[in-house]
Parts: sequence; structure tokens; C-alpha cells
Amino acid sequence: MDPLTHTATGLFLSRAGLKRWTPLATPILLLAANAPDIDIVSGLGGSLNYLHYHRHLTHALAAMPVMAILPVLLVRAVARKPVRWWGAFAAAMVAVAVHLLLDLTNVYGIRLLLPFSAQWLRLDLTGVIDLWIWSVLLLAVVGPFVGRLVGSEISSGAARDRHPGRGFAIFALLFLLLYNCGRSVLHARALAVLDSRIYQDSPPLRVEAAPDLANPMRWRGLVETGDFYAVEDVNLAGDFDPTRATIFHKPDPDPALDAAGRTPAFHEFLRFSQFPLWRVSPVPEPENGKLVEVLDMRFGTPLAPGFMVSAIESSKLEVLRTWFGWGTLRPR
Repeated sequence: MDPLTHTATGLFLSRAGLKRWTPLATPILLLAANAPDIDIVSGLGGSLNYLHYHRHLTHALAAMPVMAILPVLLVRAVARKPVRWWGAFAAAMVAVAVHLLLDLTNVYGIRLLLPFSAQWLRLDLTGVIDLWIWSVLLLAVVGPFVGRLVGSEISSGAARDRHPGRGFAIFALLFLLLYNCGRSVLHARALAVLDSRIYQDSPPLRVEAAPDLANPMRWRGLVETGDFYAVEDVNLAGDFDPTRATIFHKPDPDPALDAAGRTPAFHEFLRFSQFPLWRVSPVPEPENGKLVEVLDMRFGTPLAPGFMVSAIESSKLEVLRTWFGWGTLRPR
């Protein structure tokens, strides 16, 4: 998820009751809720380095204790005030765990089992940015201020709330849980719709349904067959017609594909890509040269590519240059 969602979640965990576990709980929880995203510094090594290390070990179960203790140590050192160590560590562990769960719901996924397994795990329930989640989190942030303002106007002598914002915080956290549970049910229905159809006389090998930015009933359907990918939106409130799907054919076997696939850039990208589509096309320079590309169909199509790695090859299948680009999207 995006940093605003993670930060708000840390705030609500504090208001919901975790702030009683230790002094300085709120700053600890705010930092811990964002701690796994410290891997953003890998971007200093270039886009391919970022692709490798983003949502890497910092998003793994094995690293959770480290991700939790770092915010505790930082807040203790900066504030120079005592903390209740076990309470602070436990609260930070909760915040880190919630971060991992929220990122697990995204299409991008996380490598939760590193260093024992590099498998990408994802639930495909929400986008990196979800407008419904943002709306409820904003309500839960603004609500306590409006409530105190109205309360002061009605009765200036009323006793102050001993736990300001606690009700809104619990509401927001419960919403996140129930919203993702509801999304899970709708996602399963979308997958069933995609998997139950035939596409140009070809049965699906794999299907994926990616969430819409605003409408929980709409999903971006992606179907892989032996010869092509089919892309078509699924509206669970309406009918689904597989004949309207946009078809993107896989290339025929070509030695240029194997040559590009042996390069470090392609090797790294193929470890990340879950639905790779290869393309080969001629280039004017060098003479009889070829452009080899692989894009991840989860994040775009050849008409509007997202994550993509490319290579220029000579007529002798020598790879002259490789590069990786985010296209129109950049993950968070």
C-alpha cells in the first residue's frame, strides 16, 4: 500500500489502544507501520536494483523483529525518554505485521518467506492506492476533530474524552479487515467467471483478476492460454462476453529470445514477472538487428506497457544493450 495508508494505520493502532503498551507508542507505531519500506533506498542503485530489493527481505517474516526494533531504538534515542521495552517491541511488531498484510493484498505482492523461498505471494484484492480505503481513513482522521468541535459547542463544560479518536480508529481498522474480506469474495467470483470461459477456442491456463481503482465490482481480467493473453474487464454486476477480449499473441520460438533471456536484466525481471509476454521486432540499427522485450501483463499491455525489460541484439544474436523501465507505473 501507499505510505499514507501505512501511516494512518499506525496512528489508528495507537489510538485503538496500543499507546497504552508503552510511553512514546505513537511515534514508534508511526515509524513501525512504514519500516519495511526502508528498502526504497535501493532505488539509489538504479531501477533494476530497486526491482530486485523492493519488497525483499524487509517484507519477510524472518525480518519482522529487526523491522520492529529499529523504530523503538530510533524513538528512544531521539526522544531521550524511557520506554517500556517489551511493550514497545510488541506494539511495533503489530504495526509491521499489519504493513505486511496490507502489502500482501496488492497485485505487486511480497516475498514473505525470504530467505528460505523467493516466491512472490499476493492476494490481488486491492490496488496500491484504493480510494475507498483512503476515504474511510480520512474520515477516521478528521472525525475526532469534528466531534470535539461539535461537543465544545454543545457543552463547553463537558468532560474531555479520555481516549480521543479511539472509536474512529477501531472503526477504520475494522473496515480494513471487513473490506478486504469482501474484496476476497468478489475476487474469487471474478476468477471463476474468467476461468469458466473459452477464448478463441482455447481454454485458460491461468487467470488473474486485478482490482479497479474505485469500483469493487469491476476487475481487470487477464487470461493466459497456450498461444496468447486475453484482456477484458469483468463487471460482476453485468454480463461477461469473452469475445470482446483484447488478444495479445505470444511470439513464435526465436533464438533471440534465448539470447536475451540469459542476460542479468532479463533474468532479474523474469524472477519478478508473473505474466510475462515476450515480443521481438526488427530495428534499423544495427543492420538486421532485433529488439527483444518482455512486459508483465499485470501492469499493462503492449498498447500501454508498464514494467518492461528490453534488449537490442545484433544479427549474430549478440546482446548489445539492455534496459529496464517502469513504463507509466511505478510501484510503492
